[in-house]
Amino acid sequence: MRIASVVGYVISSLFLLLVFTSGCSAGVYAVPSPQLGIYVSYGPPPIPIYDQPICPGDDYIWVPGYWAWDGYEYYWVPGTWVMAPEIGFFWTPGYWEWIGTAFFFHEGYWGPHVGWYGGINYGFGYYGHGYEGGHWDHGHFFYNRAVNHVDVNIRNVYNTPISRENMSRVSYNGGQGGINERPNPEEQRYSRERHVPPTQAQSQHVEAARGNRELQAPVNQGRPPVAATGRPGAFNDHAVGATEPGGRYEPPPNAGVNTARPVIHPNDLPPLQRPTPPSTGNPNLDQKYQKQGQNLYDNQNQARQRLQQQQEKQDQNLTRKNPNPAQQQQMEQRHQQQTQQMQQRQTQQQQQMQQRQQPRGQSGTNRH
Repeated sequence: MRIASVVGYVISSLFLLLVFTSGCSAGVYAVPSPQLGIYVSYGPPPIPIYDQPICPGDDYIWVPGYWAWDGYEYYWVPGTWVMAPEIGFFWTPGYWEWIGTAFFFHEGYWGPHVGWYGGINYGFGYYGHGYEGGHWDHGHFFYNRAVNHVDVNIRNVYNTPISRENMSRVSYNGGQGGINERPNPEEQRYSRERHVPPTQAQSQHVEAARGNRELQAPVNQGRPPVAATGRPGAFNDHAVGATEPGGRYEPPPNAGVNTARPVIHPNDLPPLQRPTPPSTGNPNLDQKYQKQGQNLYDNQNQARQRLQQQQEKQDQNLTRKNPNPAQQQQMEQRHQQQTQQMQQRQTQQQQQMQQRQQPRGQSGTNRH
């Protein structure tokens, strides 16, 4: 998957240095930003195979490992046990999705239910839909021994064997070779609930992984030496390495040679592509489909412009108040979430139109 589109990335430090390269000139800018959405021109390696470290204590929730992007390469963020920010909250893992022009990363979050995470098999209860590793009961978390590594010191346990069909190690949804699944109505509803971002311990865990050269995919070839830890950031304390990669890692020859920009506002998104309606052989129907595609294209562009203007006005109002870095960060988080939700909604609209226009007798389930 090699395309000429710009790669965008944002990491979780308060100030991120972004290098923009154009021709022979380059500039460096300091941008206050939390970890937000990410665009990359080629897909991440498969999910490696590794064992889960023993649970360190009651009410820890397993957060599976995943491939993140540092602006130049993919790197592995080890799975780890984390205390939930609120009793009754579950972790919904982040995931990569092919959106037609690039791979986009959807950030993980905490919430009262496990939402959609791309159908990715992260293991240990996260097998593509929902979570089968445990549940909350009267303020305590109960662990399913069938998928979790817990010892006798944890008594809130049960044992429910899981029969799963998804054995894939593919780490992204959509595109060539990606997971070909969509969220069900329940997962869509959960995605609209109140969410809480990753905890401070999780953010520090990601930062530590980003700074560890051995966790970069070109160095470990998809088999990270630290695949999981007992606690966030504990890379040298009873950490476990991957037993084998989930599959071959084959980045394009020019991997890492990309420009970068933050993905926060609608103007940071790749340009919309004009829909290409099917040719039915019926001139009237072809004209109808052409008009539907043009209307959708125009309406979506207008929606982007309205959201861009709204966010610019909010940024201007905040700037006049001389905000501190925390206030700027909060505003950017809100704008990124709005932008991501709009993009997801527009992608669904495009897919629904394609399905409606699909000639009868042809399947519209394959996504490439």
